[in-house]
Amino acid sequence: MEKQIKYQDKPWMSSYEKGVPEKIEYEEICLPEILERSAVRFPNKMALLFQGYKISFRELNDMVNRFAAGLHDFGIDKGDSVAIVLPNVIPCVVAYYAILKIGGITVMNNPLYSDRELEYQFNDSDSKLLVTIDLLANRMIGLRPKTKIKQIIYTSIGDYLPFPKNLLFPFVAKKKNLAADVKPAENVYPWKNLLANNISRLPEVKLTFDDIAMYQYTGGTTGVSKAVMITHGNLSKQVQQIAAWFSRFNSNEIMLGALPFFHVFGLTTAMNLAIFQGWGNILVPKPQPDALLEAIRKFKPSFAPLVPTMYIGILNNPDINKTDLTSIKGCFSGSSPLSLETIRDFENKTGAVIVEGFGLTEASPVTHVNPFSGGKRKAGSIGIPISDTQCRIVSVDDGKTDVPVGESGELLVRGPQVMKGYWNNPEETANTLTDGWLHTGDIAKMDEDGYFYIVDRKKDMIISGGCNVYPRDIEEAFYENPKIQEACAIGIPHPTRGEAIKVFAVLRQGETATQEELIEFCMDKLARYKLPTEIEFRDDLPKTNVGKILKKELRSEEMAKRKKTG
Repeated sequence: MEKQIKYQDKPWMSSYEKGVPEKIEYEEICLPEILERSAVRFPNKMALLFQGYKISFRELNDMVNRFAAGLHDFGIDKGDSVAIVLPNVIPCVVAYYAILKIGGITVMNNPLYSDRELEYQFNDSDSKLLVTIDLLANRMIGLRPKTKIKQIIYTSIGDYLPFPKNLLFPFVAKKKNLAADVKPAENVYPWKNLLANNISRLPEVKLTFDDIAMYQYTGGTTGVSKAVMITHGNLSKQVQQIAAWFSRFNSNEIMLGALPFFHVFGLTTAMNLAIFQGWGNILVPKPQPDALLEAIRKFKPSFAPLVPTMYIGILNNPDINKTDLTSIKGCFSGSSPLSLETIRDFENKTGAVIVEGFGLTEASPVTHVNPFSGGKRKAGSIGIPISDTQCRIVSVDDGKTDVPVGESGELLVRGPQVMKGYWNNPEETANTLTDGWLHTGDIAKMDEDGYFYIVDRKKDMIISGGCNVYPRDIEEAFYENPKIQEACAIGIPHPTRGEAIKVFAVLRQGETATQEELIEFCMDKLARYKLPTEIEFRDDLPKTNVGKILKKELRSEEMAKRKKTG
């Protein structure tokens, strides 16, 4: 009789590349020390490059120390939360490492968020200080009285530009909406002023792997977003896991820092990995196809973690024909599935290897990756569990019983990268973590070789352009409109963004409205990428016998309609 494969047998081990360990001997080293070590090892090597302006590892470490001293002078102590609302610019990296260095808790926020979304995150996290950009500073000054934030520090795109861009910037910046005047206000400071101070003293802070390093917000399919408590141990061990997975890369690689650092995928695989490995990092604050191709053309990156929208955008851009992409050796793709056609076309153009992976905020985020080379890459698969990561698929009904290999169920993950829990939310923590196992909420299956496949996403989440969009956020914005009786948001296929958002709306009796009017109404309530592209007005919506709107039914109706017209 054939031996039945069990999850605890780790059938995926036979596909590990040579040199990738099953278990890692972790160094007890936190991220700020990792940066200090890279500054000693590679003092003069380019650490960050922004629009042609370079800073070395030594300079980066010095800036981190200066900013850390400034934060300390403002009264930020161990355990205090500091919010960052920045794109991928040099101060984003500096502020992040400086906050961690003095034992603060970093709260990364998406600059595209509306005031209401940011206000919730600032208050929920108890943020005391904010680091942002001049383009958002006036809005943040207006928002500050509703929060516990005392000081606001703002940078500008013009703070770090090479000659002659730095001379031209003041003349063109405002016209191109790249800079803004910040109104005078108390306790609002330009970034450069803070960095000009001499370091009086840096507090001696002892960091441990159990200390919380970040509150990273994840949207909730139910209710408001939750703050994931990510520890220094989670961050350090995760970056050591990823470095072990891509062990064939040497210390001379150059990272394409295009994934947003405010998202945990970019934070880990682009920002922290580059600092751990001593790689230069090319910062791309607006990762549109033109900017990505320009960065590749000028600065020749060799490692590129991207999301499917970015690969598709690059391939469809006319500039691709005049761009040599062959500097790229390795690519990592996550957030949503990448089509076989895109993988093939991109690999043909670059000669690189793209490996698909999987993760979630609660796991810092990476849990699965396809082998880079030497092991099988399986199309459509999220790959195999990385070192020290255990996985199993359990029954959706009880959340405990392992289902046979090949059958679908909920994916459970256990490893050193799994969060401490949700901040201020013991109930959700208890629902999500049992005996160290993280319930991902994703429906998946494992094949006999130990490769995992996501069958269905967390119930209703929409992934648009690599960003997670939770229907509840959109529906709540709609419900604020007095004309709306009911609203239901779903994801619909989109050629470049993966999914766009469609809302089914039922108006109150006697009311009339247009699609444009309702989208306009949501403009200041939702980030741009969360705005619906389509609104369908209905007299009623399908419901269960307890009155719950049947999203599944609306989705299948929509798919059937698209098949017919397609």
